[in-house]
Amino acid sequence: MKTVQMTFNEDLVAEIDRIVKKLATTRSAFARRALQAAIDKLNEEEMERKHREGYARNPVKPGEFSDWESEHVWGD
Repeated sequence: MKTVQMTFNEDLVAEIDRIVKKLATTRSAFARRALQAAIDKLNEEEMERKHREGYARNPVKPGEFSDWESEHVWGD
């Protein structure tokens, strides 16, 4: 791991300290988890954007997926 220095306002540090105490973890572990979650969310949003753009460029044609309708099990 690499050590990095970050600057936060005092209110944020107090909130982080309250949370890490409750979770019985460290500031660093909490920050790693929070930053990874933010990165994952941004990556997911980017993939969803690309997906939407792809369908906007190439919309689904009528009947394009109808071959699979007989495979669906809907239950009672």
